[in-house]
Amino acid sequence: MEPRDRKQPLFMISVVSRMLGVHPQTLRLYEREGLVTPQRTKRTRLYSQEDVERLAMIVRLTRELGVNRAGVDIILRLRHRLEVMQQEVDEMMQFLEEDLRHDFMERFKRLFFEE
Repeated sequence: MEPRDRKQPLFMISVVSRMLGVHPQTLRLYEREGLVTPQRTKRTRLYSQEDVERLAMIVRLTRELGVNRAGVDIILRLRHRLEVMQQEVDEMMQFLEEDLRHDFMERFKRLFFEE
């Protein structure tokens, strides 16, 4: 699935609650607490694949690891910061690779094509 597809709203609350094995009210609570923000069409909540993955992580944290909702919020914020930092590192690495490639090509040209 492409990144933009992961953000497309696809699933109604009843489907997501069955997928994750939680009551729809739990999903509404997570929304009220700002842990997830499904898109809405009039009164219907529509969850994207990205929302479902986020909710699955929240359910794992609370059920399997016993993390309370405040802890979940902190973990999600830290995870977001790590993702942003990883993007920045990837961009820097790409810039460095391009810069190194450029330097290599310049040296190569000087070595073999200039006298």
